[in-house]
Amino acid sequence: MPAYHSAFNDCQRQLGNMALLPVNTSFKGPAPKGDNPDIVDETLQYFKANVFFKNYEIKGPADRVLMYLTLYVTECLKKMQKCRTKNDAVKEMNVLGLASFALPGESGFPLNALYKKPENRGEADQMRNYLIQLRQETGLRLVEKVYSDGAGPSKWWMCFTKRKFMDKSLSAPGQ
Repeated sequence: MPAYHSAFNDCQRQLGNMALLPVNTSFKGPAPKGDNPDIVDETLQYFKANVFFKNYEIKGPADRVLMYLTLYVTECLKKMQKCRTKNDAVKEMNVLGLASFALPGESGFPLNALYKKPENRGEADQMRNYLIQLRQETGLRLVEKVYSDGAGPSKWWMCFTKRKFMDKSLSAPGQ
């Protein structure tokens, strides 16, 4: 069974070699306003299937965004393990979304071989703002899915906390 790929791979706007896609969000950032479904919806829809893959063929610039967000969802689920209530999870996702992280080309970025380094400081700032915007929106939507029944985190989402997409992680070893 092949991995799921993004339907937005025909996008012309790019940051580095990642697609700059429209996102249906209220968070500030460089992503244009979009309609549903967007790349965040697509990531959450395909997460449970894609997380099992050790290899992922990139078919376009939107697949790089999908890969990054899949890794980010794994990090979010790890953080949500410690959260008992939806409010705790929202707070934790806000902190994680704004936390410091490595960009392509920096030493802590796990997929440097697949992503193009920003060409200048302005592009690096725009890429960081884009990823922050995506991280915030993904965290918010993930909380709604994981805590949809109101009784606590869904075991059908939390069972994926130990899975690593492509054997990679956005966090440093031991975190």
